[in-house]
Order: sequence, then C-alpha cells, then structure tokens
Amino acid sequence: MEIARRQLGENTRAVHLPPPPETAQRPVATPIYRTATFEFSSAQEYAAVIGEQMPGYVYSRIDNPTVDAFARAVAALEGANLPRWPAAQAFASGMAAISGVFLAFARAGGHVVASTALYGGTYSLLRNVMARFGVETDFVDISDLGAVRAVTRPATRIIYAETIANPTTAVADIKGLAEIARERGALLVIDSTLAPPVVCRPLEHGADLVIHSATKYIGGHSDVTGGVVTGSLELIGQIRATRIDTGGSLSPDDAFQLRRGLETLPVRVRRQCATASVFAATVAKHPAVAYVDYPGLPTHTGHELARRMFDAGPEGVRFGAIVTVTPYGGREAGLAFASKLRLAKAAASLGGTHTLVSHVASTTHRQLDDRALAAAGIDPGAVRFSIGLEDSEDLISDAFVALEGLGR
Repeated sequence: MEIARRQLGENTRAVHLPPPPETAQRPVATPIYRTATFEFSSAQEYAAVIGEQMPGYVYSRIDNPTVDAFARAVAALEGANLPRWPAAQAFASGMAAISGVFLAFARAGGHVVASTALYGGTYSLLRNVMARFGVETDFVDISDLGAVRAVTRPATRIIYAETIANPTTAVADIKGLAEIARERGALLVIDSTLAPPVVCRPLEHGADLVIHSATKYIGGHSDVTGGVVTGSLELIGQIRATRIDTGGSLSPDDAFQLRRGLETLPVRVRRQCATASVFAATVAKHPAVAYVDYPGLPTHTGHELARRMFDAGPEGVRFGAIVTVTPYGGREAGLAFASKLRLAKAAASLGGTHTLVSHVASTTHRQLDDRALAAAGIDPGAVRFSIGLEDSEDLISDAFVALEGLGR
C-alpha cells in the first residue's frame, strides 16, 4: 500500500503510460493490435485463457484480434453459400499455410496424391521436405479421375489439387475429387489461390480444406505476404495447433492490409478476369504463339467444367486472370518474349494491380526438371501472365511488340 501512494519514478512512469481510451462506437476500419502480449487482471485469468478454459488473447504467436478478424473475413467469403461459415487460420505466407496443412495431417508412412500441374514450391515441399519425414507422394494428372482413383491406397491421407493449376490453368473437378476422397477416407485439400472466392468457393463443391496464398488476389497490391486456410472447425483446430507449435503466424500489420484487400476483391478480380479473357483470345491468334492456356478459351480442356463451377456476373463467367502464353521456339524464345515486354513487369508473384510475367521453367517452376515439366504439361518456353488492372489494348500491344521476330 505504501508503494502505491508514493510518486513513481520517471522510468516507471514512462513504461506504465495510461491505456488507450475505450469507446462504445465501433471503428469502421479494422484496428491493428500491434502487441506481442496481452495483460490479465489476475494470474488465474492468465492461466484460464492460456489453458483455453475461457476465451481471450495471450500472445500474438498464438492468436491476435487483427489476425482473427482477417481469418474470419476470409471464412465469410469462402462460406458465402454454406449453411454456416467455416473456420479459418491465417499464416505468414502461402507456403506456411500449405506446410501447416501437410504437417497437421500427413504422418510417417502416409501417402499423398497431388497434381502433376502444381506450384513449384508445393512440389518441392512434397518431394524434398515431406519425403524426409516418411510421407510418400504420387503426382498424377488430377483431371483424370480414373488415374487419381488408381493411385490412392489405404495410407492415402490427402488428395491435393489447385482449382486453377499454376501455370497450366488446368481446372480441377472438385466434386469428382471429393467423391474419391470420401471413398478413400482422405482429405481433399484445394489450393484456390488462382481462383479467389469471387471466382470459385471449393468448400461448396465438397473440398475439406481450401488454401490461399493471400499475398496474391486477397492482398491484391503486391505489398504484403500471407496465407490462409478455411474448413471445418475440427480440421482448422488441428491446423491452429500446428501453426502455434511451428510458429508461422501472420503479423497484425499484414493481417490489417490483407483484410483491407478483401473489401476491393470483387471489383479488382472482375476487371482482371474480363481483361484476361480479351487478352487470351487475341494473343492466341498471333502467328508466333504456339498456344495459350486459359480456361476462358473454348479450346481449353477445362472450359466447360469451369463454366459450370465458376461464378458469373454481368460481364460473364469469371475464368480467372492467369494466362500462360507459349511461343514457338522453346526455352530461349520464352525467355526472349518475357524480356522484351515493357508494360508487363518481369516479377515474382501474381494477383496484384500490375500485370506481372514469369518465364515458368526458370522461375516459378525451377524446381522441376525437364521430365517433371513435361509430366506437368509445361512447355520450357511458357510465359505466365498475371493480368492486372491496365487496359486490355495496352497489354495486347505490349505482347505483340514483344512477339515480333519470334516464330517458327
């Protein structure tokens, strides 16, 4: 009591500043809880919250209000047409989210069936990391349901595919894959990074878990990194436990930016999809182009499946905004094409306001050798375009100038 009465020292006063004011009014923007730890009224409350006997926040590696606000927002969009919203967990990156799923559900002696047309980072995780822990993976053409069924076995724990494959733009038959997963007692995990919830919501088609690299369309401005997983409360609870133990937690500042990105997601993606459709159809006619991969093209093998599964608006079906252009001439032609572009930027990632390009074999899928590239249906000359918010005429002109001098 005597200590409480006396004047505190200057150092103590500086550390113990008055708390921020409480307000009965709700903020319109999401508050950022930029704190590593939270204070309790008693040691008993601290023990109860950290022991999950009562709700609350202890430490931001475990949970943080801003991060939870972002995760719940994604769950609301992914579960828009479900009886109840799913649960969600946010991670520091898309690969942290993917790793979290495999670490939560794959065990030594377990088996994974994954698409041959797979993002290079995921391919490397399965081949080079999970294999060290005794998890075996078969890579198959995920569009061939017979092939998927043929390679599953009693030890199969996960069937893994991308809604729109990176970079081939192959479209996964989520309902068909879900049936196989249920038959085999496996989880169907869908990476829907290239098809955000305003294009497709895999949970509505039978997926157990949906992953996004939130760095891409969800963030939407190439200025933040994050990942998120949605699914049932039971499954997400296991993923949360793995995230806490492995430490791949999202920061509150990044969570704020990602949640803010969700507010403009429909506006941005509608525009990007519409531009991509015009770009793909026009560039496919250039004599230097061997072929273009884009689900919106009637010649695409997954076109009709995409029409049935993807959302439509006044502008038509949204087929995504990834267009992969393969010029004649192989690897050197692809590198030359990507290097000659001036408006489209040679840069990593996708889904932002700028159109970005990658020569696939030397960048995003550098982990695949020529045999693996062929198995995935990727030509060594393929160039992936992530269509941004520029005018379609300008992007087409840029591509045509870059294609000059290339050809058979």
